[in-house]
Amino acid sequence: MLTRLLRAHLRPYTQPIVFIIVLQLIQTLATLYLPAQNADIIDNGVVTGDTGYIFKVGTAMMGVTLVQVISAIGAVYLGARTAMALGRDVRAAVFDRVQTFSARELAHFGAPSLITRTTNDVQQVQMLVLMSFTLMVTAPIMCVGGIVMALQQDVPLSALLILIVPVLGITLAILVRRLRPLFRGMQERIDSVNRVLREQLAGLRVVRAFVRDTYEQQRFGTANDDLMDVSLRVGRLTALMFPLVMVIVNVASVGVLWFGAHRIEAGDMQVGALTAFLSYLMQILMAVMMATFMFMMVPRAEVCAERIQEVLDTESSVTPPREHVSPKRVQGVVELDAVSFRYPGAQACVLEELSLNAHPGQTTAIIGSTGSGKTTLIGLIPRLFDATSGSVRLDGVDIRDLDPALIPKMVGIVPQRPYLFSGTVASNLRYGNPEATDAELWRALEIAQARDFVEKLPEQLDAPISQGGSNVSGGQRQRLAIARVLVQQPKIYLFDDSFSALDYATDAALRAALNREIADATVIIVAQRVSTIRNAAHIVVLDEGKIVGSGTHSELMSVNDTYKEIVLSQLSEAEAAA
Repeated sequence: MLTRLLRAHLRPYTQPIVFIIVLQLIQTLATLYLPAQNADIIDNGVVTGDTGYIFKVGTAMMGVTLVQVISAIGAVYLGARTAMALGRDVRAAVFDRVQTFSARELAHFGAPSLITRTTNDVQQVQMLVLMSFTLMVTAPIMCVGGIVMALQQDVPLSALLILIVPVLGITLAILVRRLRPLFRGMQERIDSVNRVLREQLAGLRVVRAFVRDTYEQQRFGTANDDLMDVSLRVGRLTALMFPLVMVIVNVASVGVLWFGAHRIEAGDMQVGALTAFLSYLMQILMAVMMATFMFMMVPRAEVCAERIQEVLDTESSVTPPREHVSPKRVQGVVELDAVSFRYPGAQACVLEELSLNAHPGQTTAIIGSTGSGKTTLIGLIPRLFDATSGSVRLDGVDIRDLDPALIPKMVGIVPQRPYLFSGTVASNLRYGNPEATDAELWRALEIAQARDFVEKLPEQLDAPISQGGSNVSGGQRQRLAIARVLVQQPKIYLFDDSFSALDYATDAALRAALNREIADATVIIVAQRVSTIRNAAHIVVLDEGKIVGSGTHSELMSVNDTYKEIVLSQLSEAEAAA
């Protein structure tokens, strides 16, 4: 997965990568060249006392060192830019893919996991690429080149490399094999910490209201301890890796000095050659250590790449049509024909064989007990997810064949939990219509019964809105969300229990204003409050995903026991009959 991900996203950066490899090659060759020249100075300059030779060779070494430094700087600069660009591209690819997901895919992955995959997972892959450009390219060249140069200094002494390098390789392979499953567990536990923390921050008021602070601290502590345990196991193995490598390196150095001294005493080797051989040995082992550092990162990056690729390979269950179909005339007629919907893995359908029609100039209300499928039904109309069976049609065209760009222009929805984005009142209202004028914004606020409180704000339309609308009340948030959909001016309005936070007076004033303003549009209202929907032209009663009644308020009161039970749970018989 890691190779596949990198191959796909590094392809546009082939030219910088070639430059990086060339610069690293130059740098490494310069590094390999210097010990040989140092040995030459010792044997032919220091031993013989030839100062001129020392100066001449030393000047050449300084020039080579300058080339080495310039190449290293250029390679690191290009490597950093390429790695950061890769991170940007992968994050953008994940974000773009998530934007295509339906509610089904979003529920499958979960927000905490998607956040971790877009941030931490991408960062791990990005760091691997950065270290690869600075270390991994150098390591094999340094290792192979060091062996060749060591052989040139003394072949018998180079036999020690046959023992040292395999020992290092086997040691590292064992450690890396044990690290890989631990890194997967670490990423999964990061997901868990994010999930628990997100739940606690979002439900902070509930936690405090039920005095569950201690319980939530224990939940977070458990998730945090699990992450710490895995991190400690990774840390112990990582900490063990470098001492083992250093022991092997130092033992190798002692062995080279021991056997090299005997060869010098026997006249088979010069002092300069032994010095150069030690330098090449250090370079070889440093190359192995650099590879060790990379191998520590590779298992975690592989796990992260698998998680990223899992998102990129997931196709949305809401797929765009091959050929876009547009209705002959945009009116706003909604038709549901024998629609059923089942969540993945669920045993029963949320909606079953459900049919209804909603027409322009008519308000259709949907009411039912909690869990009867009202919100799911509303979600099918703007195609937040597709029906398992049956069809949803807008102006006679199946929504699965409709041009996706046309749906947001036709359908405006105020969700059950209205969400406001960080910005200003104006930026939130213009979310569905960026070209709306200030006059249109004030008009929408007036209809939504929100003008009064916005006018009292010091900045009015430019008043700041915090993330999620946390700096306004629930009722104000609902009214701003309603104003936002009014600015959009769609043909179909969907209100999913959007008046629940309003008092009766504001609710009545808002519905009266809506009836005047959007009288020609198709309006579908989901509500728990009977007073909100009792005057609707068509009321649909849902129970366990099935339509158990439809008609006007008076008709349903006389023939439908489910509706009557809901009404009498909120109103007296005299109020219900009024």
